[in-house]
Amino acid sequence: MCPFKDALAAAAPGHGAAGFDGDDAYQRSILATVPDGMVAIDSAGHILSFSAAATAMFGYDEADVRGRNVKLLMPQPDRDAHDGYIRRYLETGEARIIGIGRVMSAQRRDGSLFPIELAIGDAHTPQGRVFTGFVRDLTERQNTERRLADLQSEVSHMSRVSAMGSLASALAHELNQPLTAIANYMEGARELLAAPDAERIAMVREAMGEAAAEAIRAGEIVRRLRDFIARGSTEKRVESLRKLVTEANALALTGLGQTAVDMDIRLDPHADRVLVDRIQIQQVLLNLIRNAIEAMQRSPRRRIQIRSVAADNNMVRLSVSDSGPGLSPDIAAHLFEPFRSSKAEGMGLGLSISRGLIEGHGGRIWAEPSDGGGAAFHFTLMRADSEDD
Repeated sequence: MCPFKDALAAAAPGHGAAGFDGDDAYQRSILATVPDGMVAIDSAGHILSFSAAATAMFGYDEADVRGRNVKLLMPQPDRDAHDGYIRRYLETGEARIIGIGRVMSAQRRDGSLFPIELAIGDAHTPQGRVFTGFVRDLTERQNTERRLADLQSEVSHMSRVSAMGSLASALAHELNQPLTAIANYMEGARELLAAPDAERIAMVREAMGEAAAEAIRAGEIVRRLRDFIARGSTEKRVESLRKLVTEANALALTGLGQTAVDMDIRLDPHADRVLVDRIQIQQVLLNLIRNAIEAMQRSPRRRIQIRSVAADNNMVRLSVSDSGPGLSPDIAAHLFEPFRSSKAEGMGLGLSISRGLIEGHGGRIWAEPSDGGGAAFHFTLMRADSEDD
């Protein structure tokens, strides 16, 4: 009896294992019609079955992969770590993905990467354990979400422009009074100084004092406005840095088509828990990874390294480096300033916004040449002391 048939029998109400004897039509109908990619493996990680949707998704025929280790469908670092994942689960029963699911990256036959949502089931059969993975290609969904996000961003931009117009009008009205008063006091003082005497000098001193008070009042208006704009708390929670990086990387690789990028991700497991606003930090990661991919468009070798390491003062340092041409000195000198960009169509706001987000988390961000000849961006985040899941 085939272990995969036993696994299907366990998962299909009303169908016993005997229903498969002498004929695997039921199994084949499932593999041919299930909309998500379906991959079944044994406890050693060897592929037992590969659905038609998985063939379309990964570019392998079932005959090409049957009996091979499933890690050929994974990029680094999951490829090297996969056997250890299975071994740890079999030894401890601790589920990291099985029965939970997660978003990650997968690798096609041609080497290109794409984002997936992976859910894994576990079944006991007379021939041993069988793990069945259901793989959903998130490329189109993320493209749709990105288009919706772009539309939402445009609407938000128009709202901000309208708000800024109202704010500018209100600010002009508020500042007009003290500025007009300052001008009047200064003009009066100038006229008094045309024929100075003791009484007029005293009046000039009084006018200068009033002008100074109005200048302070104008400064207070600007300060209150700045505090109002800066106010607004981020919702920080304890998050897994590995999960943040994995999801951001999967999103960054969306829409690359046949562009092959070698992703090398190695994260310190002892510095995994961070106190962050998940969306904001993933936006920073997405920006840095996308920038790295764009920088390597004309490079013969496209390699991105993502590293994390524990840093001083209870911080963790995350680094994103590429094998591109590196940063020119004139760009590097103004890298995080707004409206400075090396891209022909860039607005130069991405890194400026990223710096604001990181500094809002109590960290810092900087850049330097990478070991691979390109650029390396580093930023720090606050570590969170909490128990592992």
